[in-house]
Amino acid sequence: MITSVTRRLALGLFAGATLMATAVSAQDFPNRVIKMVVPYPAGGPTDVIARIVAEEMGKSLGQNVIVENLAGASGAVGTRTVARAEPDGYTIVFGNNQTHGNNMFLLKEPGYDAIKDFAPLAGAGAFEHVFVVPNSLPVKSMQELVALAKKDPGKLNYGSTGVGSGSHLATELFMTRTGIKMTHVPFRGAAPLVTELMAGRIDVSNSTLPSVLAQFQAGEMRAIGIASPQRNPQAPDVPTLREQGITDADAESWAAFFAPVNTPKPILDKLSGTIITILNKPDVKERITKLGFTLNVRDPEAFKPYLAKEIQTWADVIKTANIKAE
Repeated sequence: MITSVTRRLALGLFAGATLMATAVSAQDFPNRVIKMVVPYPAGGPTDVIARIVAEEMGKSLGQNVIVENLAGASGAVGTRTVARAEPDGYTIVFGNNQTHGNNMFLLKEPGYDAIKDFAPLAGAGAFEHVFVVPNSLPVKSMQELVALAKKDPGKLNYGSTGVGSGSHLATELFMTRTGIKMTHVPFRGAAPLVTELMAGRIDVSNSTLPSVLAQFQAGEMRAIGIASPQRNPQAPDVPTLREQGITDADAESWAAFFAPVNTPKPILDKLSGTIITILNKPDVKERITKLGFTLNVRDPEAFKPYLAKEIQTWADVIKTANIKAE
């Protein structure tokens, strides 16, 4: 007969063995390749930043860190893959306000819970949004754009990188603040949007700065306003919306690293510490900042309240704009 004392002893031994195994696995981590999922196509600004960090992680951890692009369903395909992955630290994701925020309200079946299924590793910062127009559109300021849109509501169209993306919701916020109406044209990522904008088939886009920086610097399109409190050093000649009399319309698309929620804490701590150290390295900061990305590195405890506030902010925008789940 198994006595209560025997049972407690067995449970104690089991718990001790489990803790020891976790400690050993954390101490040995990593001993094989780590996969960093980017839930968007290769070549975009999110992908470029992920590859910079992955390369540096490989150097720091002594194991290759490969980037895998799993695009689809507004970033949900790659994100749900990580949510369902083994929580051992070998599969992480570089997510953003769409994958870990807006999808909860705009997709009927995202296949994951952005809060319950993930443990934040580090907040990286944000992509600022900039309004760009084709050279053929006769506007050179935000006020001229607003005036043109008000002449014939709905005639102008605006492109975004998908329903629920930062560029979509930031433009909805802008239209709410200015009282204008434009027609939404969603694209699958930044590359096709930029192509159509330069061709003049899209009238305007409130795009993330890295996705259009090279194009407007080369004169292939015109930047008329940046939706941030101050001008960006990578685009110092582009005035802010506030400078042009448009308030409460600033927007940013944040980005952060996540692991599956049940990943052992020692492994989470190791990944988090490594990523934060990398993002604070001067050479890495310079490379990423040149892309037009604004670094604002947060550890997990600092990022959690920021995440909660951002989710609520954009949930309110979605409700106000009456955007329906797909």
